[in-house]
Amino acid sequence: MTGYVYLAAAIVLELCGTTCMKLSDGFGNKLFAEGTLTFYGLCFYFFALSLKTVPLNIAYATWGGLGVVLAAVVAKIFFHESISTAGTVGITLIVVGVVLCNFFGTHH
Repeated sequence: MTGYVYLAAAIVLELCGTTCMKLSDGFGNKLFAEGTLTFYGLCFYFFALSLKTVPLNIAYATWGGLGVVLAAVVAKIFFHESISTAGTVGITLIVVGVVLCNFFGTHH
């Protein structure tokens, strides 16, 4: 269970890093550029910790899939970015893939 807590922390930190990257304006804003590097560093640290107990295929699918969904939500709410129907379908397929990996993927 601890591995999934670390994985959740990695996902949240990756989302923070991605948001800072957007706000950094191409790394022109030093504060957000430093935030990007800090959050991504912490993200990879916690992701590595999660891999002690969570299988790589499950961890990576969950991390990537939830990251895509949460980034789309942040983009819509905070940056007022739109998403097309095709984009919504694509994200839905990613979520379905993550669910399938978690329920039917390799477990210890």
